[in-house]
Amino acid sequence: MEARVLVTGMSGAGKSTLLDELDRRGHLTVDTDYDGWELPGSAWDERRMSELLATHGDVIVSGTVENQGVFYDRFDHVVLLSAPVEVLIERISSRTNNPYGRTLEQQGEVRRYVADVEPLLRRGASLELDGRHPVADLADSIEALGRGWPESHRRA
Repeated sequence: MEARVLVTGMSGAGKSTLLDELDRRGHLTVDTDYDGWELPGSAWDERRMSELLATHGDVIVSGTVENQGVFYDRFDHVVLLSAPVEVLIERISSRTNNPYGRTLEQQGEVRRYVADVEPLLRRGASLELDGRHPVADLADSIEALGRGWPESHRRA
């Protein structure tokens, strides 16, 4: 059994950190915040995402965009990575790998997204994980979703 997994959530929830860990463990990962996956207007390039999901049965994708729901039926699991809003604000204001979240205006956007968008993500998710947990534990949880992944890609 192979698994296509989408990890979604608010900025600062830990999606990129989790994908880095899963990549380190040997999984095919795609962080759609980078490399042109998003088109202007916060939407995935639907042709490109369709091609990825059609050609890879074992991929972990990360992102939060307006049109992600179009692809939910092509993922085996949709995982919401969440954290309290104050944790998100603390993380985005101090991170070095992404400039989004340093301004008060952007932090206000995140607060609004937690109130307005996160409940929609929660309804579409098959699993919710607490982004405050250690990244190794979160990666273990994602790996457990793909029970058919080779033993070398799973931890006990």
